[in-house]
Amino acid sequence: MRLALKLAKRGWGRTSPNPLVGAVIVKDGEVVGKGFHRAVGEPHAEVVALREAGERAQGATLYVNLEPCCHWGRTPPCTQAIIRAGISKVITSIKDPNPQVNGKGLRELSSRGIEVKAGLLADEAARLNEFYLKWTRTRLPFVILKLAQTLDGKIATSEGRSRYITSLKSRRRVHWLRCGVDAVMVGVGTVLQDDPQLTVRHIRGINPLRIVLDSRGRTPPQAKVISSDGKAVIMTTSQAPPSWREEMERRGTEVWEVPSGGDGRIDLREAMRVVGAKGTTSLMIEGGRGVFTSALKADIADKLLVFLSPKVMGEGIGGFGDLGVRELSSAYRFYNMKVQRMGEDFLITAYVHGDS
Repeated sequence: MRLALKLAKRGWGRTSPNPLVGAVIVKDGEVVGKGFHRAVGEPHAEVVALREAGERAQGATLYVNLEPCCHWGRTPPCTQAIIRAGISKVITSIKDPNPQVNGKGLRELSSRGIEVKAGLLADEAARLNEFYLKWTRTRLPFVILKLAQTLDGKIATSEGRSRYITSLKSRRRVHWLRCGVDAVMVGVGTVLQDDPQLTVRHIRGINPLRIVLDSRGRTPPQAKVISSDGKAVIMTTSQAPPSWREEMERRGTEVWEVPSGGDGRIDLREAMRVVGAKGTTSLMIEGGRGVFTSALKADIADKLLVFLSPKVMGEGIGGFGDLGVRELSSAYRFYNMKVQRMGEDFLITAYVHGDS
């Protein structure tokens, strides 16, 4: 199963809205077939592994990190291929929450005399497919807050300069993350201050959808975030001037109008519903301070990634603004924290909710 999980990771950035899946076929203690889901529309991991195994699949055991599908989608159901191949046992990590599957795949296999077991390395498998699992269950995107900051918690100088706080190795990891999520998001303040591209560079990968939160229509038509390769969208409110919206749409940039909250800013909960309804399973927020703060207060975030640089600024701009915390007991707390070296930096990974 660890090999199946390792194989599944090779589909990073190419399978959405499908999950990351790897499959391994074992017979008489020997791996006779293996595969992974490479991209949307291509054969599923089980089918790839069965093709490699050929006749050796007869009487073998299939390890797969997600319950095999039992319905027609872009490809035929994997359960039928497993049955035809003569697999005698299927071991999976977790059930597929897709209503078209959700235990039906395992029941179908069992009804045909195939032994089935679920739960092997379930935690690792759920973590691997955290984007897919949340979106499938809620139709809301899995939201990551990504910050690059100094040891004293600053994301920019007092003049707003933030290039570059972290090392090249950290920035490469960010670009790897970008090619793995469906969308990245920033506030218009970041666009006006930094004019970022938010594209995938330093590594080979597909550019994500780029979303700008701009409640009053201040994004310049020449901004790099909307003129770079790939698709860009601006989420705005009724406060945006019609002439600005018309100009953006004339230049090929989509403008999505969403409700504003009581403070006149975009209602982030509603924004996430809109984004999720468009099939966006994952979203990484990359700035700025106002959006980070609003995201925590609106409780839309699932995961926190902090790239920590061995620098101190003193005066500067912190990653979060006023969160309404007046007592330490009410401070926002994160869970399941992990720390890893990233060149000269550290990467801190944590989850917003304790059950994550």
